[in-house]
Amino acid sequence: MVLLRKLPGMPGWPAALGLRLPQKFLFLLFLSGLLTLCFGALFLLPDSSRFKRLFLPRRAAAASSSASASSASSSSSTGDTELPRSPPAAAEPRHASSAAPRRLRDRLRGAARPAAPPAHTAPGSRPQVRGAEPASTAPAAARDTQAPSRFDYERFQQSLRHPPRGRRPPEDPETQARRMKVKEMMKFAWDNYKQYALGKNELRPLTKNGHIGNMFGGLRGATVVDALDTLYIMELEEEFQEAKKWVEKSFDLNVNGEASLFEVNIRYIGGLLAAYYLTGEEVFKSKALELGEKLLPAFNTPTGIPRGVINLGSGMSWSWGWASAGSSILAEFGTLHLEFLHLSELSGNPVFAEKVMNIRKVLNKVEKPQGLYPNFLSPVTGNWVQHHVSIGGLGDSFYEYLIKSWLMSDKKDSEAKRMYDDALEAIEKHLVKKSAGGLTYIAEWRGGILDHKMGHLACFSGGMIALGAEHAGEEKKQHYMDLAAEITNTCHESYARSDTKLGPEAFRFDTGSEAMATRLSERYYILRPEVVESYMYMWRLTHDPKYRQWGWEAVKALEEHCRVEAGFSGIRDVYSTTPTHDNMQQSFFLAETLKYLYLLFCEDDVLALDDWVFNTEAHPLPINHTNFKAKAGVQ
Repeated sequence: MVLLRKLPGMPGWPAALGLRLPQKFLFLLFLSGLLTLCFGALFLLPDSSRFKRLFLPRRAAAASSSASASSASSSSSTGDTELPRSPPAAAEPRHASSAAPRRLRDRLRGAARPAAPPAHTAPGSRPQVRGAEPASTAPAAARDTQAPSRFDYERFQQSLRHPPRGRRPPEDPETQARRMKVKEMMKFAWDNYKQYALGKNELRPLTKNGHIGNMFGGLRGATVVDALDTLYIMELEEEFQEAKKWVEKSFDLNVNGEASLFEVNIRYIGGLLAAYYLTGEEVFKSKALELGEKLLPAFNTPTGIPRGVINLGSGMSWSWGWASAGSSILAEFGTLHLEFLHLSELSGNPVFAEKVMNIRKVLNKVEKPQGLYPNFLSPVTGNWVQHHVSIGGLGDSFYEYLIKSWLMSDKKDSEAKRMYDDALEAIEKHLVKKSAGGLTYIAEWRGGILDHKMGHLACFSGGMIALGAEHAGEEKKQHYMDLAAEITNTCHESYARSDTKLGPEAFRFDTGSEAMATRLSERYYILRPEVVESYMYMWRLTHDPKYRQWGWEAVKALEEHCRVEAGFSGIRDVYSTTPTHDNMQQSFFLAETLKYLYLLFCEDDVLALDDWVFNTEAHPLPINHTNFKAKAGVQ
């Protein structure tokens, strides 16, 4: 070797060190290995591009860096094993259990490429789940393939059959006064949130401060985004401008935290999409599209069924710690379809629609026990993990999104309609029961054994069945309208039989009492909307005045028991005449409960059902009167 040659008048380097012949060979061997290792590190390791610039011409170095990045991206797609992670208990989505807030939803697929080697992580950090690309990779890929948006807002406005706010107020003075009362409640809830908690996710009205929580991955302003469309529809113009200004100036999407895929989708993306469609303000559209890209890495699983939790900064995803065997939840991955189709429509990028259409493919392949959809599905194998079926928490909005996907497609998505019809037939056959007192309810199914309880979350089903009945065949239409009315009546009874005239989290039919909570852990009410949601649909579809009367009873109960000095609060026991408050004004109270009550006392042309469908957070999304799916490129 050149470096070891003798120089004139000098002994060789090893000799100068006093090394004998065997030692010389060992030294040469060591030095050769060291040189090989150094040059290998410079030219072979994936992160060596910064060193190559020292040795290669500038263009060659740039080309080498590009090729290295491309290789890393393609190799980090999907893996073949799942590593469930346990988020903090407080981060459970609202449908996870009787103690967690609201409903559960869905997500989607990833590519079937070989898994990348596990990445090393710093001590205390969460290991990257195999198959979960960093957020910076998937959104970049989505942007690279994204076609220019062709969405014409003016043409969309012209396609609406009614102005979103309607043409006239109710003619009946009593109905007009009730509508104005609900509007006053909304203004009161917003004003207190603005004063004490603006920028936080929710208001704590008793302590007059804000609550952030850990369900949204570092995102802020959940109440702002959830309230946008309600403020607009109620013509609270000043308040709407306040909310819009906050989104423009303060809504930061560059966060790094653990988020519920489902909750971010239905609250933030749903709220931003609705605000854009109602107003045409580009800020809402751009924020929705940017946030939608951050959710895409959750679909990088062997089946394309998304995991429930995603880090919005790194793109790593994992399953809820409480989910059976690292499974994904039916109501989570099944409640993405409406929003993701609109993301493709607005961006011109088919990737969002492709993700949710793939979920359909997986569900259509797997065998359904007795025609029912269990609540837990493995994102690795695509098989059910356990046979627990519920129309309440864990399952609810999956069924809701089937019928609404068909309606949103202007009745072109026949696959969604078939899946809904088949599921409802199985539900009616195996889960719908009638109590000794004549109340119709939907039980839960655990491997063939019925649990005779119904959750508040399941009370949305009265409205859903009525909505589907409107479009059923003549021989089934009246049957399903009767079933919807009976279920809605049962849910009303759960309110009427409490001391506060508000309904418990769950009520049972197996201990002699009916439509009442029999366990202390099920007696609370957290400002949930599902019962008044069904009142609104039943009113719109039948115009039976009892539904408006039942809604007004709920308004009076909210005013008496939930209104406090600085907002509205849930209560811990609906059977106590002096209930204790839980000190939380949920964002969905402004998005859903108050919106549905307001619409109950409006004319039918306000957010007309032939122009709009509501996502599961009550955010209105427009029906596509053009061939949406063909345009999105998913057929």
